[in-house]
Amino acid sequence: MTGLAKRRPKYLNLFQIKLPLAGFASILHRVSGVGLFLLLPVLIGLFELSLATPASFAQFKAIVGHPLVKLILLGLLWAFLHHFCMGIRILLLDIHVGIDKLSAHRSAQVVMVVSLLLTAILGARLC
Repeated sequence: MTGLAKRRPKYLNLFQIKLPLAGFASILHRVSGVGLFLLLPVLIGLFELSLATPASFAQFKAIVGHPLVKLILLGLLWAFLHHFCMGIRILLLDIHVGIDKLSAHRSAQVVMVVSLLLTAILGARLC
């Protein structure tokens, strides 16, 4: 027991570990979920502002027209699309589809490419 305790690391440095792509996709899934959760009240407030009155809609357009807000909304769009695509991948893994190493790596690649591609397409369409 004491020999096992001595071999354990005292801390885990994530910058020294070489994670596979599926590991990065999983971390980004968690980060995107937290971002969506934390900024949901902001999105609901913007939605309410857009629907209340014509004057508030003009205020909404002025807020959303700011470049920094557009960048934040583009980040939220990516977070939603990545979270959605990665959620589908995780559901497939739960039913034992693509659980071997090569398939898991390819599905992580597909998630990353599809989420970025959809973000670029929809972001260009919205801006």
